[in-house]
Amino acid sequence: MKPLYTAEVVAQGGRSGNVKSQDGNLNLQLSVPESMGGDGAAGTNPEQLFAAAYGPCFLGALESVAKKENIDLNNPRIIVKASFNEDGDEFAISAGLNVIDESVEDEVLIQLVKKTHQVCPYSKAIKGNIDVTLTANKLEVEA
Repeated sequence: MKPLYTAEVVAQGGRSGNVKSQDGNLNLQLSVPESMGGDGAAGTNPEQLFAAAYGPCFLGALESVAKKENIDLNNPRIIVKASFNEDGDEFAISAGLNVIDESVEDEVLIQLVKKTHQVCPYSKAIKGNIDVTLTANKLEVEA
């Protein structure tokens, strides 16, 4: 593998700390959501950061797949939900991705999303490790 880019981020203070990139472009305060016992203070959390990273990566892969298939998309968007779940005595992450682009037929978008899930670097990284639910224009995609 040949790295094209490497991000470096320092995290400090756990879920109530902060994250800062080496170049200073990312500098965020973290907070624990009230639903997880936090005080609801201003700040982001690892699940929001994961969703914010997964979404653009998936869209980039979707556009690449669509281009190879000669399918014109009209500014697709994605709604990503990343959940922190209780799983017995442990915890687990799950994700839901809903790709929206009403400029193509639903079945065409479903097939694109299915193919994209196979090539997206984030999807490949988490394959078999977390539950991912895919939808296209709110229709279920079987991965």
